[in-house]
Amino acid sequence: MKKLFVGNLSWESTGDDLRTFFSTFGTVIDAVVIMDRMTNRSRGFGFVEMETEEMAQKALEANGKDLKGRAMNVNMAKPQENR
Repeated sequence: MKKLFVGNLSWESTGDDLRTFFSTFGTVIDAVVIMDRMTNRSRGFGFVEMETEEMAQKALEANGKDLKGRAMNVNMAKPQENR
């Protein structure tokens, strides 16, 4: 699995913020913050896809690190069928 779940994001965090932060761990393929469809405001979590499994494992070190004043929760994303 190369995709990470990133929780406890500030309302101001963007996909670009995630991409910039996680690029220190390797090549970021995709980074997205999930938005509320009604309010168009961040739901406080997002996903980051790294190029390789090894990069994703390294990026788990970001768990508890600060982004825009909030300590992120970083875990491997669960496949949709397992939620």
